[in-house]
Amino acid sequence: MESLDKVNNKGKKYRGDRKVSLKKVYMSMINSLVGLRKSYSTEQSLSIHFGMSILVLGLGIFFKINRYEWIFSILLMGLIVCIELLNTAIEANVDLATDKVHPLARNAKDIGSAATFMMSMFALIGEILLFYPYILELFR
Repeated sequence: MESLDKVNNKGKKYRGDRKVSLKKVYMSMINSLVGLRKSYSTEQSLSIHFGMSILVLGLGIFFKINRYEWIFSILLMGLIVCIELLNTAIEANVDLATDKVHPLARNAKDIGSAATFMMSMFALIGEILLFYPYILELFR
C-alpha cells in the first residue's frame, strides 16, 4: 500500500492535513469565485451562456413554468456553464504545457470546445421543447 506521506518545504515527511475547517471551506469558495470571474472576463462563450440563461429565466418567469420545468431548465443551464468552465481549464492546461502548435494540443482544445457545443445544442433543443407549447399558446 502506498504511503500518504508528503514532504513539506523543509524536507520533512508529514501526513497530509485532512482537517476540515470553516477557513478552508471559505477559501475554497473564494478561489472558486475568483476562477468564475476570471473565466467570465476572458471567455466570450461564458458570457453568451450567461446571457442565454438570463433569457431562459425570463421566459420561465413570464410563462410561469412549473417546478419540474424549472429543475430541467436549471440543470441544463448549469451543465452548459460547468462544461464551458472545464473546457476553459483544458485550454489553460494545454497553453501551459506547450506554446507550439501541436496536433494533440489542437485536438484537446477542439474536443473540449466540441463538448461545450454539443451540450449547448442539447440544451437548446431541450429548452425549445419546454417552451414551445407556451409560445404556441401565446399566439393562439
